[in-house]
Amino acid sequence: MVVVGSGIAGLTAALHARRSGTVLLVTKALLEAGSTRWAQGGIAAAVGPGDTPEDHLRDTLVAGAGLCDPEAVRVLVTEGPGALADLIALGAAFDRDPDGTLQLTREGGHLRDRIAHAGGDATGAEVSRALVAAVQADPGIEVIENALVLDLLTGMDGAVTGATLHVIGEGQRDGVGSVRSRAVILATGGMGQVYSQTTNPPVATGDGVAVALRAGAEVADLEFVQFHPTVMYLGPESSGQQPLISEAVRGEGAFLVDDAGVRFMLDQHELADLAPRDVVAKAITRRMRSTDATHVWLDGRHLGAETWSRRFPTILETLAAQGLDPVRDLIPVAPACHFASGGVRTDLDGRTSVRGLYAVGEVACTGVHGANRLASNSLLEGLVFAARVGRALDAGLPPQAAPRGMETSQGLVPARARRTLTGAMTAGAGVLRSDDSLAETLSVIGDVVAHDAAADPGTDCWEAANLATVAAGLAGAARLRTETRGSHWREDHPDRDDDAWRRRLVQSMDAKGALSVRSEPVADQDIE
Repeated sequence: MVVVGSGIAGLTAALHARRSGTVLLVTKALLEAGSTRWAQGGIAAAVGPGDTPEDHLRDTLVAGAGLCDPEAVRVLVTEGPGALADLIALGAAFDRDPDGTLQLTREGGHLRDRIAHAGGDATGAEVSRALVAAVQADPGIEVIENALVLDLLTGMDGAVTGATLHVIGEGQRDGVGSVRSRAVILATGGMGQVYSQTTNPPVATGDGVAVALRAGAEVADLEFVQFHPTVMYLGPESSGQQPLISEAVRGEGAFLVDDAGVRFMLDQHELADLAPRDVVAKAITRRMRSTDATHVWLDGRHLGAETWSRRFPTILETLAAQGLDPVRDLIPVAPACHFASGGVRTDLDGRTSVRGLYAVGEVACTGVHGANRLASNSLLEGLVFAARVGRALDAGLPPQAAPRGMETSQGLVPARARRTLTGAMTAGAGVLRSDDSLAETLSVIGDVVAHDAAADPGTDCWEAANLATVAAGLAGAARLRTETRGSHWREDHPDRDDDAWRRRLVQSMDAKGALSVRSEPVADQDIE
């Protein structure tokens, strides 16, 4: 079996898939270089006193704004505590009180303290460390680093039979090759690099969604992109990955102010600074527009030096590198792309619409997140659904089939066009959207795709092509959804949660690279 990606979803999937045979884990950079290690907040699970999976389910459904798949959410919250326990048993060390009880904190949208964390604000790094060690200790898991998946191989019946790779790295094969497999598990993470500023690492270029589309798989909910409200503002020319200021900082009592020192979140939502992320991101963006500001401020001075050093040592170090002391200084923050709620459509066991192809983690759309992810549900999703993929593989793998002849892939995009593409997505398909802004974005995407780079292929061009594919799907779905819901805000359709739009947009790609869209009704949420 082939697993593509080495974040929490990919590493966990590889460990579970081992029960069904040997595993080849392919990762785009180094084994520990995925998005997981950047996660600061923690893992949400109903393990605290008085908390229940039903409480966690309710909070998740509320955040998802009517578009969650209730079955998927129930799987997440009921299997979540066990998945967290398995991770701890594997060696991940979470923060505990002196009596050994797990320390739990709260983040936006949660009505209870249920976020388990490690190293204060270094949860992702600790989770990654433990999982990488387990993978490296398993002789049945082979790892190929610095390998970009170009496309999936399919048989005459359309089933996945392997993948083509571009491998670059010392001591490894260099160039394009292919691997055969009875199953491919996509765990490639998000698509944050499709925007000018993001919390995602450089590897997050939407590769999994793009290759799945080209293989005939369905994707869903691409329009629902979560923008983290509090990303450090580094200046107007800064692009790519930006430093994240965890929501847990607000969970400890920090709050947002504008240039005049006004706490503008107090009249925006009953939870004020701990409102769901879409509410906070939109409020910040509106305040920036109304005051002609490039950012707002996060005030955590009253937390004190002890709290900052104990709970947020990684953030403290990042701030110090920028010459800031949060006990003395306000922190400049602005929203940036953070998490894709949509992706490759799967069932509850990670199966996609293409036989032999599975997807798990941020690249997948399980229906758990609906229109807006609840904070710290993402790491939990990777754990829970990776384990379910493993159990599905236990039930039997499809026979190895011969791949059909390679067809011409979608055209490449010049690497130099990437800045134009990401700028257009930020301007027109960002926190606040409209028909006009999305039409302009789609026009720019069309111009970018029209300039083929086939004469100069390389990793940068392949990544740019993948970004163009996911950008077209995202902006196209956002233009079709003429309502405001969750993390999707239409300035020209500001009324929230139109009942007529309680539908999921599902996209697929034809052999010529054209996207088609259909909508499907979503099950009743039954939030009490």
